[in-house]
Amino acid sequence: MKILITGGAGYIGSHFVKYAVGKNQEIIVFDNLSRGHREAVTAKTGFEQVDLIDFAGLKKKIASVKPDAIVHFAAFAYVGESVENPAMYYNNNVVGSINLIRAALESGVKKFIFSSTCSLYGNPLIVPITEQESVKPINPYAQTKLIIENTLKDFDNAYGLKFIALRYFNAAGADPDGLIGESHDPEPHLIPIVLQAALGKRGSVSIFGDDYIHVNDLADAHYRALEYLNAGNNSEIINLGTGNGYSVKEIISAAEKVTGRKIKTVISARREGDPATLVADNTKAKKVLGWNPQYNLEDIIKTAWNWHQNPKY
Repeated sequence: MKILITGGAGYIGSHFVKYAVGKNQEIIVFDNLSRGHREAVTAKTGFEQVDLIDFAGLKKKIASVKPDAIVHFAAFAYVGESVENPAMYYNNNVVGSINLIRAALESGVKKFIFSSTCSLYGNPLIVPITEQESVKPINPYAQTKLIIENTLKDFDNAYGLKFIALRYFNAAGADPDGLIGESHDPEPHLIPIVLQAALGKRGSVSIFGDDYIHVNDLADAHYRALEYLNAGNNSEIINLGTGNGYSVKEIISAAEKVTGRKIKTVISARREGDPATLVADNTKAKKVLGWNPQYNLEDIIKTAWNWHQNPKY
């Protein structure tokens, strides 16, 4: 199978690239490198620096590649930034994604895996959250993801584009081999922030608890979603999470155990646009994809700690 991966130089995208290469699939990565890292993409893939906003250029590139399926990770994904600059998010995440979907169809691609988000649920009424929970985004980032989910539904109905939208919870951890990991500037995510504090790169940590899922478990789920569509199945929307919510104390305790270091914490007000704690009901992922997360919280922190101690980081 020839798989086109957008955003393959980013955190989750690069881990999926490595995973799919390990499955002996032919991989082509599109990334504009505005936030991705070229060095995160394995040499065993094709790579094109492509901006999804350029529809004509994008269409030409996809037509030349002729992929069998697309896995779409490329997006801006900082909740706070989306609140401060929604125009940038609607342009990049919505216009870019619709360009990609259109170009895919015009090139005959009918299988599409979409990186969505649990942020769509806003402040849910029932936790753990099933896919039947109503969607009520409370920030522009989540709104952009909902627009693309609805676009995919409409394109499926009208043109037969089959898709899986994976609404995943907090990606965390790093490649167990230590070759790639999570690196953002600024860093918005909990576990890297905690480990930066353990390394002395920041004085303290202001955090909340949530459902954390190892990035390799996410990669496995995306691959299973591709196999599901290849088997001729219909489109689906699926939650990806461990089903475990972790408190502030549990995260800090696990990090201190793994690192052997004391971590100073400060309890702060929730950032604008952040939902309350989100924990997944992953029953559908297990039933439809045959997926089961393999990494526990301590595993997640161990792999991340291994990466964050890398002198190249």
